[in-house]
Amino acid sequence: MTLCITNPIWVTKTRLVLQYDAGVDPSKRQYAGMSDALIKIYKTEGIRGLYKGFVPGLFGTSHGALQFMAYEDLKQRYNKYRNRVSDTKLNTAEYIMMAAVSKIFAVTATYPYQVVRARLQDQHNRYSGVLDVIRRTWRKEGIHGFYKGIVPNVIRVTPACCITFVVYENVSGFLLGFRKENN
Repeated sequence: MTLCITNPIWVTKTRLVLQYDAGVDPSKRQYAGMSDALIKIYKTEGIRGLYKGFVPGLFGTSHGALQFMAYEDLKQRYNKYRNRVSDTKLNTAEYIMMAAVSKIFAVTATYPYQVVRARLQDQHNRYSGVLDVIRRTWRKEGIHGFYKGIVPNVIRVTPACCITFVVYENVSGFLLGFRKENN
């Protein structure tokens, strides 16, 4: 549902980012801003233009599922390795490690969809669909073409993920402790 609502925003963002032909002269830009881009994309490409990259975007929903699955599995395996009960609370450094590893796993597993999606949304290249993007990327760039930009992406998203999981675990632990005290 979120993808249905936000895909036009992603297309617009991608188009605005890819206005590299204009250089520093604003008068040569294809789009003046977000509203202008949304309107022009709709007028020139219709509703389909606003939903370019939607199919690969559906694969993005698996990112969170993979990350949470890996996170929980890593915590359980780690506790088993340390000969502890599987739901033993970890310390902050251990939570950070589990969060970072699970995020890197999820990013690596799902990153190619982001490349395919961005290329479908690029107004400078024309593709006939998802399979065309995959074929052309594979033929011209090989497997590396599907992982362009992954290192800066991992560096960007991992710290936020670690903070989120540490906060989640601490707040969750606090609330569960608070609940037990009041029962």
